[in-house]
Amino acid sequence: MPDEYKTAAAYIRVSTEDQVELSPASQLVEIRKWAEKNGWIVPDEYVFVDEGISGRKVTGRDAFRHLIGTAKLKPKPFDAILLWKFSRFARNRDDAVFYKSVLRKQLHIEVISISEPIAEGKLGILMEALIEAMDEYYSINLAEEVKRGMAEKHRRGELQSNPSFGYTVQDNVLAPQEPEATYIKAIFRRFCEGEGCFSIAKWLNSIGVRTHRGNLFENRTVEYILRNPVYIGKLRWNPAGISHRDFTNPDIVLADGKHEPLIDMDTWNIAQSRMAKLKATWKYHGRPLGSNKDWISSLIRCSACGATMIFAKPNYWKCNNYVRGRCKTSQHVSTDLLKEAIIRRLQIDLETDFPIQYEVIRAKGDGEDELNALRTQRDSLAKKMDRLRDAYLAGADTVEEYKAAKESTQGKLADVNAQIKTAEKRSTKLGAPAVMKKTIRSTLKTIASDSATMEQKSEAAHSIIEYATWDKAQNLLQIHYRLTF
Repeated sequence: MPDEYKTAAAYIRVSTEDQVELSPASQLVEIRKWAEKNGWIVPDEYVFVDEGISGRKVTGRDAFRHLIGTAKLKPKPFDAILLWKFSRFARNRDDAVFYKSVLRKQLHIEVISISEPIAEGKLGILMEALIEAMDEYYSINLAEEVKRGMAEKHRRGELQSNPSFGYTVQDNVLAPQEPEATYIKAIFRRFCEGEGCFSIAKWLNSIGVRTHRGNLFENRTVEYILRNPVYIGKLRWNPAGISHRDFTNPDIVLADGKHEPLIDMDTWNIAQSRMAKLKATWKYHGRPLGSNKDWISSLIRCSACGATMIFAKPNYWKCNNYVRGRCKTSQHVSTDLLKEAIIRRLQIDLETDFPIQYEVIRAKGDGEDELNALRTQRDSLAKKMDRLRDAYLAGADTVEEYKAAKESTQGKLADVNAQIKTAEKRSTKLGAPAVMKKTIRSTLKTIASDSATMEQKSEAAHSIIEYATWDKAQNLLQIHYRLTF
């Protein structure tokens, strides 16, 4: 394709923190208008859009990371990245400087803002640096303004989050919602009368009650309700960030809300006092004590609900969902019995002549990275063939130019297809059943060895077992194998 029709990518980002004048579709229209006037084309496969995501960090910007990954492919897929504004690329100077440096110096890909023309030379470097600094200042200043606004709303007792279970929102104020409000009162009453969080969660699930997100109740869900001051008319806020389940975080600020309390102060104080006593004595370990986890950890699943089985004192494994009140089936089994069952199952499968059922998984590494890169290159070349044809039909290329470019691209495509076939042959091993038997034999030797460390046994078991299911009622253990190449 002639130089005047070089390929470019378009990156578009919109966020609630920005006062964006144009929608993503409108930004793309403007970018393509500019590209057409300046000798660029922007294929659909090179349009990358992040919506509702801040530009202060790269984390969470999947389209941006895909853009950078695509830019690193060889041969170079495009010669420029077009933006509506530089602020769409990043609102953090460190990120902006780093990624622009990688693109421009290492990959020779230009980053262009279509609405902020930059002069060439030293003056252009200064102008772009000033724009980056102003973008970062805007983002930081906006965050401070938002935090001040939230603090003022909190001081006035106004809602700034989703309603808690038991409430709905009316005119930006929490309002009791039935029958949830009645369940809240029952939760506090049952807890104050001596019932535990686990038992309350099972009761709620058994009568069909679900959280606002439609999930089953767990013991920690009940605990969160019991420690939420919203039910005594307070609003809780942490100006330093999300507190998660740190109920005693010193940054948490309480304010009087405008909503109706569901729980009186006497009930609240009784519940908090009992919770504090339980927390002082309750110690739960999700795995055996010691520096090393057991080699069967994370391998065994409940046959009833599929949840992982976890260690519970003194020497048992239980369904994690059952412990939390989400599963109705108690699948508890002793550690010794479970290990014996796994070893016996491995021995039986090793001695069995009929094919073992397993899933073949390609190991992640250079081989797979090479294969994925080749496939991406093949797709890019195929699309380039379409673009060459379109350019010829539109009169942009002469017959001679189209023929030469087509033959060159077809040659590259044939070469890439040949490389893909070779790579696929390398990644597909023959004699998989024999390899499977050999791996089982090696695993058995390791986990049965008294000299093997816990880490070695764990690594051996996880190398061959995808997961195993335990059914207490049938006294049945099923192993789902995997064979990694």
